[in-house]
Amino acid sequence: MRYSLIIPVYNRPDEVDELLESLTRQHFQDFEVLVVEDGSSVPCESVVDRYATSLDIHYLKKANSGPGQTRNFGAERSRGEYLLILDSDCVLPPNYLDAIEAELQKEPADAFGGPDRAHESFTRVQKAINYAMTSFFTTGGIRGGKKKMDKFYPRSFNMGIRREVYQDLGGFSKMRFGEDIDFSIRIFKAGYRCRLFPDAWVWHKRRTDWRKFFKQVYNSGIARINLYKKYPESLKLVHILPAVFTLGVCAILLLSLVCPWSLLLLFVFVLVILIDASLQNKSLFIGVLSVIAAFIQLIGYGTGFLSAWWKRCVCKEGEFAAFEKNFYQ
Repeated sequence: MRYSLIIPVYNRPDEVDELLESLTRQHFQDFEVLVVEDGSSVPCESVVDRYATSLDIHYLKKANSGPGQTRNFGAERSRGEYLLILDSDCVLPPNYLDAIEAELQKEPADAFGGPDRAHESFTRVQKAINYAMTSFFTTGGIRGGKKKMDKFYPRSFNMGIRREVYQDLGGFSKMRFGEDIDFSIRIFKAGYRCRLFPDAWVWHKRRTDWRKFFKQVYNSGIARINLYKKYPESLKLVHILPAVFTLGVCAILLLSLVCPWSLLLLFVFVLVILIDASLQNKSLFIGVLSVIAAFIQLIGYGTGFLSAWWKRCVCKEGEFAAFEKNFYQ
């Protein structure tokens, strides 16, 4: 078996249906699929059963323990030479596996990952969130874009790794959030080769509303400090910028009480996002929504980062995550 596609899922049967349907259209056929139910109250077993004749598919169930341990559970029961880790809210283009195979034939890699895009069928909010999570102006392009302020670390929504490397590193850690970056850091520290496969992209739906999006990025900010406590050298300037932005916005709003002209700084940022997002999505309305998404992304991450920094670095508290049990609600 060339590839094992491992998909952890928690209460998302509709998303799994879309992902599995896209797998039936893959040109490259040497793969198996392992759907691992992470203690869901709304299982997707009936959805998986519908693909029993069209895919080499396996449905596994376990008690809830978070995405990292759920991926490990699937990896232990897989057969592939390469493990491909996907989020359940992704949809794959027909040439996804072709692109991975072409890259591996051109130059071997121990681990790899690809970028994400917004499908034309996504809602306008989803397209705006996708912009906020992939734009150079919000994330520095570190999530798979060609322009980036840091080297590429594979993310768990679209990650591949050789089985031997996965086993050598012991899979994902028990971190509830940031476990994919923790894994990527360990890949680099162990001296393995890791590359971006730019053509192995996926359509990634991400969170479906502002509240869920805020929870996601807030926890990401917390996770970055948790990662810093484990790997101090992993903290880069690009990771601190959202916190700086958050403090800057607060300072500008306070300063505007005595000097309204200070709001021009925020206006310039809003204008840049509005123009760039509108051009990319060919929609002024999505451009407006992207401004909202950008502020949620930066301030959500920034406040999570600052909160965790205060609790862990100043108050010396242990590792934590703000939104855990109700993360998907």
